[in-house]
Amino acid sequence: MAPRLAAMEREPAAAIPGDYRVPPPAGPVEPVARRPTLGVIIAAYQAAGTIGDAVESVLAQTLPADELVICDDGSTDDLEAALAPYGDRLVLIRKQNGGVASALNAAARAAHSEFVVELDADDAFAPERLEAIAALAVSRPDLDVITTDAVIEVDGEPVGTYRGRHGFEIDDQRAGIMRGCYFGWPAIRRERLLAIGGFDEGLPIGSDWDCWIRLILGGSLVGLVDRPLYRYRMGHPSLSTDEAKTTRENVGMLTKHLESGLLTPEERAIAMEGIKFNAHRAALLEAREALAAGSADARRLSRSIVTGAGFSIPTRAKAAFAVLAPGLAGRLLADR
Repeated sequence: MAPRLAAMEREPAAAIPGDYRVPPPAGPVEPVARRPTLGVIIAAYQAAGTIGDAVESVLAQTLPADELVICDDGSTDDLEAALAPYGDRLVLIRKQNGGVASALNAAARAAHSEFVVELDADDAFAPERLEAIAALAVSRPDLDVITTDAVIEVDGEPVGTYRGRHGFEIDDQRAGIMRGCYFGWPAIRRERLLAIGGFDEGLPIGSDWDCWIRLILGGSLVGLVDRPLYRYRMGHPSLSTDEAKTTRENVGMLTKHLESGLLTPEERAIAMEGIKFNAHRAALLEAREALAAGSADARRLSRSIVTGAGFSIPTRAKAAFAVLAPGLAGRLLADR
């Protein structure tokens, strides 16, 4: 049994009016008297240098987590030493390396709380995050997924918020989640997560968005506390390479749902638009990266944009220039 980190009788603080962005309930809903238990789960791989900040942010919550479960996904760094100062305030489980989806699944299976709350090993919670999630869970017990907004940091500097970039869908969450991943790092009702099979371990990228799609298509409603209570930390070296790879993987993930037979005709049309958009964007990002790196593939990737369907005339013109003079195009990109 995972150690309990909080007394169950503590009541969550009242939410600030206007904080919530929630879908209409399917029927009458009354607030409940008891908050659900909240367990934080972290997938950790080569995270010895960052895991301390993540754990500290959990232990500093105004409403303490009921448990903290960390899955070491086959790390070769000294993660155990980094976690040693926290003793029995967390549970550490270990497995062979299998990717973030498999580590989150293992942590969720090891947890015992009614909701599991995702935290990346290099990110952090604001102190009020769990209290805010608990308050919304009490107010709307029909919600299976609850999250907050997040502040996006690049090299330690805030550059915006997640909702500012992606919005949040209220009225038609099924269609909205096919258009884009409009929330992240949520608290998920554990029984619902396990019922859909958890995160898809066959997806190296995009397993979170895929999971949200399956939860929502399965009938789960998502609520947002509209405050940036999660710190999403990014670093410049990972931005461009990750974006191209992620965009390409999104094509395969959306194609899987298009072929599932679970979508309405409207949702199928949205999924097809998403596939088309991500395929075009991936082609542009891959060509741009190849040109900037002086890769031998730069001319071929640029030619595929010139001859491909659906690209605008200005985009085709730029790609044609890159086909004729890939070296000059790459230098121009590097100078930006």
